[in-house]
Amino acid sequence: MTITVIVHITNEDAVMGEVEELPTPADQFITVRNPSRKDGKDLHYLEDEVTTMMIPWHRINFVEVMPSEDELEEVITFVREE
Repeated sequence: MTITVIVHITNEDAVMGEVEELPTPADQFITVRNPSRKDGKDLHYLEDEVTTMMIPWHRINFVEVMPSEDELEEVITFVREE
């Protein structure tokens, strides 16, 4: 099962992609598949053929873990009925 993440890199645009599993505290980097910007556009510093990107932890501010399709159905949001 792949997990969609948004990786916030120091002084760069955030990178959205997929990981097979969440990294552990012992990992030195995070491996992201299908990297792109949050709006789906290509990253200007990657070649067109790149499908996997490794980002070292010392360059990362934080990582957002996006909910899966199943989790989205369980999320209760505020609904205003008129």
